[in-house]
Amino acid sequence: MRKNICVYCGASTGNNPAYTEAAQLLGQTIAQQGRRLIYGGGNKGLMGILANAVLEAGGEVTGVIPERLVEAETAHHGLTELEIVPDMHIRKARMSELADGFIALPGGIGTFEELFEVWTWSQIGYHTNPVGLLNINDFYTPMSSFLQHVVDEGFVRQSYLNTLLVSSSATDLLAQFDQYQPHNLDRWAK
Repeated sequence: MRKNICVYCGASTGNNPAYTEAAQLLGQTIAQQGRRLIYGGGNKGLMGILANAVLEAGGEVTGVIPERLVEAETAHHGLTELEIVPDMHIRKARMSELADGFIALPGGIGTFEELFEVWTWSQIGYHTNPVGLLNINDFYTPMSSFLQHVVDEGFVRQSYLNTLLVSSSATDLLAQFDQYQPHNLDRWAK
C-alpha cells in the first residue's frame, strides 16, 4: 500500500461545492485506509478542508510550509506534524521525500506547478511513485485534452502521458496507486 499520499490543491475552495466535497471525501478515505496525508501545511481553502477531514476521521497529517506563509498566518497549527522550511523549493523537495504517491485536486497555478514538477521528476527518474489527477467535476478534462495535443504534436510520448493516472473517485485513484508499477520508459530515446 502507498501509505504517504501527497496532495496538491487550492488554497481557495473554488466556485463549485463539489470541490469541497471531494476534498472532504479524499481526506476521509486517506484516514480510513490507514494512510497519512502529506500536504502544504495550509489552513485555507481545499488545503484546510482536506487536512481537517483527515484529522476528523482519525488520520495523521504532515504539513510542510515555508516560513513566509507561516508569517502570513496561513499555517495549520492543529496537524499531527508541521514542518516549517525556509522556502518553496525546499518545501516541494521535502514533500516529495515524504510521499509514496502524488494527487492533484483542483487548484490554481501553485497546484499546477507542483503537479508538473513532480510528474517531470518521475520522467527523469528522481522518483518512481504514481502521480494522479482527481478529476472532480471534469476540472482536469481540458488539461487532459491539451496534454493529448502535446503528445500529438510530438513533445511528449504517449507512453509517458499514460503514466498520469486520472479518476473522478478517490477510492479508485488510490487503488490505482496501490497497483502502480514504475515504468522504464527509456527516458532519453527519441
